[in-house]
Amino acid sequence: MENNTTTIKINRETKQRLDKLKEHGRETYEQILRKILFILNIIKKNPEKAQKILNRVDKGIKRKEKYIGVY
Repeated sequence: MENNTTTIKINRETKQRLDKLKEHGRETYEQILRKILFILNIIKKNPEKAQKILNRVDKGIKRKEKYIGVY
């Protein structure tokens, strides 16, 4: 069985920025990066749809922050 995972090095600040994009606590960096890439691809084709997705993500982040007490 082939292992399709790899390790990448990122700056601590970049990790902190990725952490802030989590919509829920167990969301992986793989999921966050895929979400970012998905949104970037949508922006090219349909900026209005991308904005709706970004609004949904923002609401998810705010719900998470409210739940864990981060303001």
